[in-house]
Amino acid sequence: MNIDLETIVSRVLLVIGVLILIPVFALGALAISARASDGPSVIFSGGPLVAGELVTGPEPDWSFVRDVRVFELQLLDPPRSRTLWIVEHEGKLYLNSNYMGGLRERLWKKWPAQAERDGRAIMRIDGKRYERTLVRIKTGPIVESITAEFTRKYGVEMTPAEVEAEELWLFEMAPPGANITGGAR
Repeated sequence: MNIDLETIVSRVLLVIGVLILIPVFALGALAISARASDGPSVIFSGGPLVAGELVTGPEPDWSFVRDVRVFELQLLDPPRSRTLWIVEHEGKLYLNSNYMGGLRERLWKKWPAQAERDGRAIMRIDGKRYERTLVRIKTGPIVESITAEFTRKYGVEMTPAEVEAEELWLFEMAPPGANITGGAR
């Protein structure tokens, strides 16, 4: 049997190519599947949040959020959902987006800019959905309190300086129709 070096190399490259393509196609299929699903998967954004009671009426007592590590958030435009961190401070809800400092991060994380343009959203916690309006917070004394609460809850240091440098974006999750002056604060 006479197999030349060129044949061996071409077969090895073919096997390597197939081994690389299998996980690429699998991840692509998972990403496409997640976009059509009710809610996000662990690493991929998902489709619209449709399951669960839509809670209306007066604002609930959000203190239970202190025991919630992550929640699901869906923007209405575009209708995609993701899993995020949440804190409650003085009866109001807040979320954050880290790693916003560079062009790569802003291209990778499109939802914060989309939320700043159109803050209409739905969040789901413990199987219940709530309509929200996301309002970006850029300055003010509340920034120190919110970053301290995120640091306390998640053990990852967040500072007002990061908010000022636009490396960390903060959003209040206000009730729909709330009297919000001037958009981003």
